[in-house]
Amino acid sequence: MELRQLTYAVAVAETGSFTRAAHRCFVVQSALSHQIARLEEELGARLFERSSRGVRVTAAGEVFLGPAREALAAVERARGEVAAYGGEIRGTLQIGTITPLTAVDLPDLLATYQDRHPAVRVTLRTRVVSDLLQQVRDRTCDLVFVDAAARQPPRGLAARCLAHEELVAIVPPGHRLAGAAQVAPDRLAEENMVDMPPGSGIRRHNDAAFAAAGVTRNVAFEADAMALLEPLVARGLGTALVPAATAARMCTVRGVPVTGVPPRAIQALWHASAASPAARAFVQLLCERTPEDLPGGDKGVAPRP
Repeated sequence: MELRQLTYAVAVAETGSFTRAAHRCFVVQSALSHQIARLEEELGARLFERSSRGVRVTAAGEVFLGPAREALAAVERARGEVAAYGGEIRGTLQIGTITPLTAVDLPDLLATYQDRHPAVRVTLRTRVVSDLLQQVRDRTCDLVFVDAAARQPPRGLAARCLAHEELVAIVPPGHRLAGAAQVAPDRLAEENMVDMPPGSGIRRHNDAAFAAAGVTRNVAFEADAMALLEPLVARGLGTALVPAATAARMCTVRGVPVTGVPPRAIQALWHASAASPAARAFVQLLCERTPEDLPGGDKGVAPRP
């Protein structure tokens, strides 16, 4: 079993295509396919099912991919540790984040990080919280920014709480609640609501808040980007709950303070026991900026065993 075979297998799984995987790995498709076939022969199991509709990972492939990713990450960490021993931070840094992320000025952080460590290649991706948690667990992301449902981080991860964001209701101009001093969940739920889809952190937070208030609401429209909530609300299709900092930038709706809805905690999560030098350097920079320079910052949380 060779490292390139692991690299090719992970690329096929993540791209869903032998052609795209070959492009990503800078090899011709025939060479990649040959190496995958050799790997499958050595393992005695098919990792992928090929069909006219694409490539599907088999059950054996799913079992194989986790350790394969860990092995590749370990090799990358080993290279990074040797470079760090020589005084240079290099390698890759993969960061995942919810959007919008108002608790931290991520572009400023990344600019400072690149100035300090120009040899590190940074990849940034945005996903819903459920996907980000899975990616940091299986180490396809080094660090993720998420809104946390609980004070304690998921098992095996370290966390640093960055802020507690207040939420506000957004309603159309001229709505009966537009001029209210504040609004409770039961009044919001008297009509349709719009929200992010299940799996997103803010949807989970909002669902929990309404459940805690003993209120059943009707989410009539779901949008996979928070920027889409504003036009839906502006056209009178429902009300919504969004972070106050986000609502402040919305020009076509009105923000109303809410009662009975707790703030949501924004955290950075990472594998403290297996962080690469590049990831450790980013965590160090993040800790320099919190809690002093970020609103609502809090102390870091130790990893759960």
